[in-house]
Amino acid sequence: GGLLYVVFKELFSSSSPSKIYGDALEKCRVHPEVIGVFGEPIKGYGETTRRGRRQHVSHVEYMKDGLKHMRLKFYIEGSEPRIQGTVHSEVKENPETGKYEFRFIFVDIDTYPRRTVVIEDNR
Repeated sequence: GGLLYVVFKELFSSSSPSKIYGDALEKCRVHPEVIGVFGEPIKGYGETTRRGRRQHVSHVEYMKDGLKHMRLKFYIEGSEPRIQGTVHSEVKENPETGKYEFRFIFVDIDTYPRRTVVIEDNR
């Protein structure tokens, strides 16, 4: 029963890093400027190990002003060769609903010309 609870919470909870990553990646996939730079389809992935395996998305959870916050960092690439980006996002717990809401989503384009695409900014 405990194992089922952990799996359910990780996959289906609105506060799990996997769910927030999926929501942020979807917002990147439909943003016209991101599509223009990277091409379609856009893929997302986490940190890469020395063996080349792509691991989970790095995230940090913390408390600020009595509310839970979470920052995520992951990487995207599209059909354009050699163009990669780093996505930075932060969510904050809504005190009324208890669900996380995006504070910001930025995409740093890691290749020349370097620039930042703002997907969402609610700060």
